[in-house]
Amino acid sequence: MKTIDPSSLSSFAPTGTVRVGINLGNPILANEDQTTKRLYGVTIDIANEIGRRIALPVQLIPFKTAGATVDAVKTGDIDLVFVAIDPVRGADISYTPAYIQIEGAYMVKAASPLKVNEEVDVAGTEIVVGKGSAYDLYLTREIRNASLLRAASSQAVIDDFMSGKGNVAAGVKQQLENDAKRYEGLRMLPGRFMVINQAIGIPKSRALYESTTAYLSSVIEELKQSGFVADAMKHHNIQGAKVAD
Repeated sequence: MKTIDPSSLSSFAPTGTVRVGINLGNPILANEDQTTKRLYGVTIDIANEIGRRIALPVQLIPFKTAGATVDAVKTGDIDLVFVAIDPVRGADISYTPAYIQIEGAYMVKAASPLKVNEEVDVAGTEIVVGKGSAYDLYLTREIRNASLLRAASSQAVIDDFMSGKGNVAAGVKQQLENDAKRYEGLRMLPGRFMVINQAIGIPKSRALYESTTAYLSSVIEELKQSGFVADAMKHHNIQGAKVAD
């Protein structure tokens, strides 16, 4: 097992506690018990394992959206985040390899003429996305003819869509399916429009971020190869995702 050197450790967790940003906007990664407010999920398991390996306490700090966790990285208020790899975010965040791959998908109303993903990017189509999400950033780069309507969060996409905004809803496949259970007359377009690679990120503003990223990358590879990530996904009954290659 690789160890982290003391100078990198003090740069990584300057307060002596690993402050971890937990994105509650993606139920594949993390959730909050509505009664106890206890956080649970794959990312919590990984965060606690990192804390165990470096012998530091872990403080879990929940955020409603991935964008909010990224903002906290920029201000230095957190030391580690679990977010999708994206070149825009990469200006401020240093990434490990991916640990989980998640599919981004489109949902439409049952009467929609749209049948396949390739029909979405046309003039007149309005796609509802969660502001600052990985798929928002991706679609902002890739969509040429359709327009994007940004909901306040990933959780709000289906509610906005069903209130009359847009004619396509975009998001993490599992979350769309879960949110759509509150309504009738919705269907998912087959397949996916993107693969979302989820990774650990740390602030590039830290002096020794490169050596810290190298250490965390080795941890992630160990957790994938040992079956830790797969076991965590099974324990939390995660569907619609797979351990990254």
